Amino acid sequence: MTTQVTYDPWHAALLDLLHLTQQAQDDQVAECVSAALRPLGLETTCYLVDEEQRHLHPLAEPGKQPPAALGVDGTVAGRAFTTVDTQRVGGGAGSRMWVPLVDGTERLGVVEVVLRRDDCDIEALQDWCESYVGLVGHLLAVKMPYGDSLQQVRRTRPMTVAGELLLSALPPLTFTSDRLVLSALLEPHYDIGGDAFDYALDNEIAWFCVLDGMGRGLPAAVMTVTALAAIRAARRDARGLYAIAQSAEDALRDQFDGAAYVTGLLCELDTGTGRLRYISAGHPAPLLLRHGRAVRELTGGRRLPLGLDDSTIEVAEETLEPGDRLLLYTDGVVEACDRRGEPFGVERLVDLTEQAAQAKLPAPETLRGLAHRVAAFRDGPPRDDAMLMLVEWSVDAARRVLP
Repeated sequence: MTTQVTYDPWHAALLDLLHLTQQAQDDQVAECVSAALRPLGLETTCYLVDEEQRHLHPLAEPGKQPPAALGVDGTVAGRAFTTVDTQRVGGGAGSRMWVPLVDGTERLGVVEVVLRRDDCDIEALQDWCESYVGLVGHLLAVKMPYGDSLQQVRRTRPMTVAGELLLSALPPLTFTSDRLVLSALLEPHYDIGGDAFDYALDNEIAWFCVLDGMGRGLPAAVMTVTALAAIRAARRDARGLYAIAQSAEDALRDQFDGAAYVTGLLCELDTGTGRLRYISAGHPAPLLLRHGRAVRELTGGRRLPLGLDDSTIEVAEETLEPGDRLLLYTDGVVEACDRRGEPFGVERLVDLTEQAAQAKLPAPETLRGLAHRVAAFRDGPPRDDAMLMLVEWSVDAARRVLP
């Protein structure tokens, strides 16, 4: 005897989406989302944020006139993106929701959902839409490496070879566990020369680093990618912080014969105890923020930049308190100059970071704001890459980045 299995409309829509996207190309995901939700009386438009995180761009669908791009600042859609919180407009038929589109906690964009019927429990509908769009975010992230269309939507101008090389080697901008938030941002997005970052979390140990290769352009990118690959190889071989730094040192010297160097900050945080161990290889000292205020720079663990044959590797230690923030940055941030030649400076960086901390902005939104302030301050094109990383050891911070 065969048992008939039945599904309610939302479960059926979830199964339809998984079936439709199984062999879909990256540029067909938005069409699959619309097809799966249309039987429920819902019309959708998916938007991806551009590399600059200034505009939300619609994904094209066959037979559908794409709407215009929307600003992240000053729009309801942008508010959904920046706060990672669904925004509702109107009620009944014709009303709409702007639902954050995330891959885990990595912000990708938003999905506009327009209701074409009146007989809905709006609260239950919102719950279902948020869960559904969460799945859409995962599917877009999975499909993105298999085509170029989604990348093209996010780019507003051509990428340099150096930028393509470095960006292809980097992890997602934001990662979150139940007690840690780590977010990073790079400028300029299309012409990155030597700045990079990396992270990994296994068991209770969070490992993260920022790197800055000598010079700009493709030579700097090759230096940085070489150091990054050496660091990952040593880390995945379960070697310690000292050995990881030495591995990057050896790789740079072997490949470039002493003619290249990469500054770096290599960190290891025990998320169970707050014990931080770090090595600073010619890199700006990270800032420690506590209770919304910058309390000091972490100036230990100093050595020459990686590649300059410095065998003196000192591992420094610091004990974090719950709620502490670490701000890591490259010199392109504080050395950006206005038209009078005045640098952006550490003091201005500290002030803006403290304001964001007191406003309890999520880490990704804090960095977006900082990066835009640096760009607005700078006179003309950047003379150097600028990279920011914010690490929060906080259960509350981890909750704030969840949709």
